Amino acid sequence: MSQLLFEIDHPSIPISGSNAVFPVRRIYCIGRNYAAHAREMGSDPEREPPFFFQKPSDAVQVVMPGETGEHPYPSLTNSYHYEVELVAALGKGGRNIPVEKALDCVYGYAVGLDMTRRDLQSQMKDQRKPWDIGKGFDHSAPIGPILPVADTGHFKSGEISLSVNGVVKQKADLSQMMWSVAEQIARLSQLFELKAGDLIMSGTPENVGPVVVGDTLVAKIAGLPDLSLKIVKTEV
Repeated sequence: MSQLLFEIDHPSIPISGSNAVFPVRRIYCIGRNYAAHAREMGSDPEREPPFFFQKPSDAVQVVMPGETGEHPYPSLTNSYHYEVELVAALGKGGRNIPVEKALDCVYGYAVGLDMTRRDLQSQMKDQRKPWDIGKGFDHSAPIGPILPVADTGHFKSGEISLSVNGVVKQKADLSQMMWSVAEQIARLSQLFELKAGDLIMSGTPENVGPVVVGDTLVAKIAGLPDLSLKIVKTEV
């Protein structure tokens, strides 16, 4: 009988109102899913089909309601950006899932942030290289507790916003997504076999921008608990 050489921590996210936790398998992210954000990033949203990238599962930083999580400013960047997003947590998956059945896979929803080393991402884009170092680093996926669909229903509309030091920077409505959560699940299931434990970060509105050490971010989606972070200096 084989034996593990060593144990590793398995990332998980608390379930609101429960002692249970949601084990994280993979984190999928969609790029440029709000038209105004696509334009600010230099793309034509009318011509671009959905595209995806991933973050490692241990990029998750859980932040509970009523707390302000300390979020370390990462290394090797001088342009660290926020991106507020609705996160869909899958309780089941499959391949080639029809759009009309896709939401049956969603266990619940949470508020999340796709934190981005924008300068490193841009450098990789310019060199036509993968931009994992801009997106998939430690603590790059802050997220609040997951609220089950049974308690909330599905989030097809509702205000999504982010403020920095009390000043609103991002504000939009979930209905402005170019590709709905159901469409994202259906498309992803053509590319990968989706499974329980997968997270989908469903895109950010326009007006992404930089933060510095000392800034406080508050991410909000109507019907979900707020997520609050303070940017702190990275410990050496």
